[in-house]
Amino acid sequence: MMLKSKFFLCPSGHEVASRRIVEAINAECVLVIVSEHYALPFSEVLRWEAFSVKVEVSEIWRLKEVLMGVPEKYRWLVENLRVVRRHFELNQSAKRFDVFHMTLHSVWLRRINLGLAEIIIFFCLYIW
Repeated sequence: MMLKSKFFLCPSGHEVASRRIVEAINAECVLVIVSEHYALPFSEVLRWEAFSVKVEVSEIWRLKEVLMGVPEKYRWLVENLRVVRRHFELNQSAKRFDVFHMTLHSVWLRRINLGLAEIIIFFCLYIW
């Protein structure tokens, strides 16, 4: 059924990275992210607006209207979805830019950001 769908509704759940997102990407369905403050996987690297549609929970009543406005950029969204799909693939042995490398890169970026935050806090508390 998912293979026949154009869109895939991804409401936020209890998990940070939902299996639904990967399933939708593999089926080449444009993701419809329904969430207020959902941290999307690899958002520090990937431009999610290039391959998904985001709808705030408070705007869910406009879902049909939002999706009816997508057809002019639908093909562009699907093309971008095909490009980012490799970042969500898990391979037997790691390949460049697959989910293993993306996860390591994400952890590395967060470590750097936390390190910068600690330096700023130290500067503000002790030097300023």
